[in-house]
Amino acid sequence: MERTIPEVEQSISSAASEPALSFVAAPSESRCILCRAALEMSVGGLSDTRFGVPGSYDIYRCTRCDLEQMFPRPSMSELKTLYETYYNFGGEKGTRYTRWRDHFFLSFLNRLWSVLDGDISFYQQRGTGRLMDIGCNEGRGLRIYARNGFQVEGLELNETAAAVARESGFSVHTCLLPDFVPGRPYNVVVLSNVLEHSLDPRQMLGNVHRILAGGGQVWISCPNSESWFRQVFGRSWINWHVPFHIFHFSGVTLRRTLEEAGYAQIEVRQITPALWFAQSLIAYFFATKGKKNRQLRNPFLTLFIMLFARFVLFPVLWLANKCGRGDCLLTVATKA
Repeated sequence: MERTIPEVEQSISSAASEPALSFVAAPSESRCILCRAALEMSVGGLSDTRFGVPGSYDIYRCTRCDLEQMFPRPSMSELKTLYETYYNFGGEKGTRYTRWRDHFFLSFLNRLWSVLDGDISFYQQRGTGRLMDIGCNEGRGLRIYARNGFQVEGLELNETAAAVARESGFSVHTCLLPDFVPGRPYNVVVLSNVLEHSLDPRQMLGNVHRILAGGGQVWISCPNSESWFRQVFGRSWINWHVPFHIFHFSGVTLRRTLEEAGYAQIEVRQITPALWFAQSLIAYFFATKGKKNRQLRNPFLTLFIMLFARFVLFPVLWLANKCGRGDCLLTVATKA
């Protein structure tokens, strides 16, 4: 599911323009954002396999803690332009893709599928109390969390998406996370495929810690930098997702980041969604540098590959998860 990121403000740019990126610092001069150790190149020459964003990107790994980050790393203003141009919800309605997506998303089949395939957005979690969904987009997830018993709110900078969520009756805030001051703290904050987009993940987790009640939990899903599929698909691995995925976490680096931000009782497990396998395979065969990969929105092709992955390749996916090489990290941590 595409989500917008509430540490990214919006800007105006023509979709035909080419956002110019610049290094925050040359990689040889940069230091790890977590431990300040030196960086070394891990993977070079990546390009956007989803939206066709121009440019070439490299991944650098910390020589001490193994956290990986993308270069060139955009500035805040450049990131604003990238999201406005390529990524954020723009009010798309009535297309074949949106009709199929919305019908499936709210159906019993989707609930059953998430049990079989893995729940990357915590849609199977039931409970009570106040829940904040950060990067809630147009509110599809809010509907499910509310149905599961939570008192839900969203944080979403895209005014178009936030307006759609509000039309469904949800309270959605549209300020930056560091500036957000809730009336009451939350029992749960959801970061579903959000943390890897942040320019400073430790700062984001610190801000989440601030708005959580004592004993509250943060629920995080993000790609696993140690995934087998990273090796299988190489530069076509869908979770490189340059230039939007700025940091790449392993279970170890994510746990360390959470500990440094003040969290305890950290539980990390892994799943490998069939959708992510399908997207990587489609990127491998159909991605063209500088062009939008329209096959990623082909519902018939995507569904066929997903079913093949889940019911034919399931032993491989299961083994990957057990060996610590699954595609997705699912993490629950408690405010200390």
